[in-house]
Amino acid sequence: MKEFKKDNLTVKVFENRTLMGEAVATVVSEKINELLSKQEFVNIIFGAAPSQNDFFSALVQKNVAWNKINAFHMDEYLNLDADAPQGFGNFLKAHLFTKVPFNSVNYINGNATDYKTECVRYSDLLTQFPTDIVCLGIGENTHLAFNDPHVADLNDPFLVKRVDLDEQCRNQQVNDGCFSNINQVPTHALTLTLPALLKAPYAVCTVPTDKKAQAVYHTLVEGVSDKFPSTHLRNHPNATLFLDDQSSTKITL
Repeated sequence: MKEFKKDNLTVKVFENRTLMGEAVATVVSEKINELLSKQEFVNIIFGAAPSQNDFFSALVQKNVAWNKINAFHMDEYLNLDADAPQGFGNFLKAHLFTKVPFNSVNYINGNATDYKTECVRYSDLLTQFPTDIVCLGIGENTHLAFNDPHVADLNDPFLVKRVDLDEQCRNQQVNDGCFSNINQVPTHALTLTLPALLKAPYAVCTVPTDKKAQAVYHTLVEGVSDKFPSTHLRNHPNATLFLDDQSSTKITL
């Protein structure tokens, strides 16, 4: 494992994604147990993507009081079939939320009759249960959640909002094998905003595979701005970026 810092951001590079996932799970489980020694519950936001699979597989094996964890997720497509496996709530349900006995699992409803009301409802939950840890990835266009560059706003007044998805973001869903072609990918979604994600005291970012190498390069090299949303991780006081041998190929170690 190699480690370095870019501004405030700690970067750890592993020989493969299995070792990376195990390391992320260890860090997150240790932080959970540390927090539970001081407070009754821990509130965690999870990202939903194949990039998180190694982390999830390792995390559910850890010795954690899961009944003390309130789980949230960070985005959801609008108007996708409620039982579609591509739905982020459904993805997390299959890979994480049904694997261990969480105290509560709080889903974003992408099929709500009124999306504005749904944004307010989920924002209220995030306010009621302040986030302790955010576990996220980075998109091919450097988005965090569905904060694509054209809608990302570090000073966003909202915690949850409706967004349209840019073409690179929608193509990523095809590249990830979630949809067979871009015409199947929804054009709009609800997302937690940058302030909602980055206000978490601890941020853990898991980014494997060569498809993310360019995004990792931008994250670490470009100036910090909404144009490259993931660059904001470099100003977070307690953020760690976990990479594998493929996602780290474009950076100088």
